[in-house]
Order: sequence, then C-alpha cells, then structure tokens
Amino acid sequence: MDDPYQTLGVARNASQDDIRKAYRKLAKQHHPDLNPGSAKAEELFKKIAAANGLLSDPDKRGQFDRGEIDAAGQERAQRPSYRDHADGDTGHRYSQGAQGNWDTGDFGDIFGSMFGRGGRPGGAFRSDGNDERYTLTTDFLEAVNGATRRLTLPDGRILDVKIPPGANEGLVMRLRGQGGPGANGGAAGDALIEIHVMPHAFFERSGQDIRLTLPISLSEAVLGGPVEVRTPRGPVKMQIPAGSDSGTELRLRGRGVPQSKGQAAGDLYATLRVMIGKPDAALNDFVREWKQEGAVNPRAKMESVP
Repeated sequence: MDDPYQTLGVARNASQDDIRKAYRKLAKQHHPDLNPGSAKAEELFKKIAAANGLLSDPDKRGQFDRGEIDAAGQERAQRPSYRDHADGDTGHRYSQGAQGNWDTGDFGDIFGSMFGRGGRPGGAFRSDGNDERYTLTTDFLEAVNGATRRLTLPDGRILDVKIPPGANEGLVMRLRGQGGPGANGGAAGDALIEIHVMPHAFFERSGQDIRLTLPISLSEAVLGGPVEVRTPRGPVKMQIPAGSDSGTELRLRGRGVPQSKGQAAGDLYATLRVMIGKPDAALNDFVREWKQEGAVNPRAKMESVP
C-alpha cells in the first residue's frame, strides 16, 4: 500500500499548510476532467485524495505515524500481551499479597475484559460490533448539489451513500448498523463514511459561495453585453458592463452552493479576465492609429508605492 507522504511528495514533518498545497497542486494536475479517458490519471487522483484525507486530519495522521492505522485508515492488528491485562487502564495487576496469594478479584476483571463484560471463559457473551471507517471520494459538483454514491466495502457489501447538498470536505456521515457485526445478539456497529471532495477544473468553493475566473473577449470587455456563465446548477446569462477591465468581479446572487439545512444559498462570483486572442492585423492597425481621450497610466498606483 502506498505511503501517503510519498503520494503527496511531502516530508513526514510537513506542516498542514504544506500538505494542503501539495494536494491542491497534484489534484489539479491529475484531475479526471483535465485528463479525459485516462484511467491512470483517475487512479492516481484517487490515491492523492485518499492520502490527503488521512494526512489532513491531525488525529488520523498521528495514528498513522504511530502505526495504529494503515494508509487506508484501517486499524492495524495489535498483538495482545500479558501487560495489556496485567498493567492495563483498570489498574489491576497480577500481584501476590504479603502471604503469596493471588488477588482473585483481579482475575474476574481480567477475564471479563477478555471474554465479555461480566462473562466467564467458555460462555456465550453478547458483544456489540465495532464502528468501521471508510472514505468516499466524490466530484465537486456532487458535493455541492448532493448525490447518491455507491460504496463497495471490503467484505463485498454495497452501500448507497446519500451525500447531502453542500457537503464539505471531511464531512463524516454515520450509517447506523452498517459496521462490524455484533456477537451473540449484539447490535451491529456503524459505518462512518468520510467524504473527500475532488477539486474542480475552474470552480472554487469559499463557504457557501462559488468563485471562478471568467475569460471574456476584447470586444465583450469594451462593448459589454450578455455572456453565458457556467454555474454548479447549469449555465445562466450574465451582463458584462461596457468598459470592463481584467479583475472586475461580478456577482450572481443565489448561484453558489444551494440552500441546505441551516445554510442559506450562496452566491457565485466571477472575476473577469480579458483575452485578446490571436494577433489580428486590423486590430494592430487600429491601436496604432487610436488616440484615447483622457488616457491614464494603468500602472500609476504601482509606481506611487516606494
């Protein structure tokens, strides 16, 4: 199994900020949307998302560094030792009293922890199942709008996981009764599904708002007019003001993350980027002859700073 530090290309003492930057860089490079039809890129992207999911969580990262869980987030088998029972959290020890007799009260607690609470060796004991943790990687738009994703568990079971609209990176969903089986009539544990969201090719999320850079042509920037803008819920028309510069930010109300429980719908912010395009002889001739009225120095603010 791949080492998550090697997958992200960071040192074991990397800061959380270093991990976040490495993840974003690799995720954008290997995003399936930017590598259509590439099974290799898709597989690598899944590994990158899983590595980030483990290392971005300080608790999980600590467990991995201590060898308590593996790179998939699953608990490693721990060898039982006599010290686990002789020197455990209960404070009971195998010890002899002043006359050399064992404290029989200790045996009850020791065997109780080994064979079930209040039980005896050889008997049938009721025991609830363990909670089991899994990770589920989902597309950016599925997390924003909500979706149902199918998750296949290691034992072959299939779970349909309903991702709520507005799901954030790291959201943990609890599916009751879908974890480890109980023993002798004990209740099954729960499945804890941690959601990891793949970055989008051009959308970025900021709370409930969505941001994107919107390329526009020179004529659209100069003359203005309606342009089509992609949003998480489909394209809409937006009016570009005449004389818009690169860096102008326009807002589409209610076109960000949709309304969800306890959260109002966010907005979409489009930052304009003027694209001149290929060299055009007519445009070159026009600019050479053009005399702008009231011309200003576009770098005046920069030049005023010492």
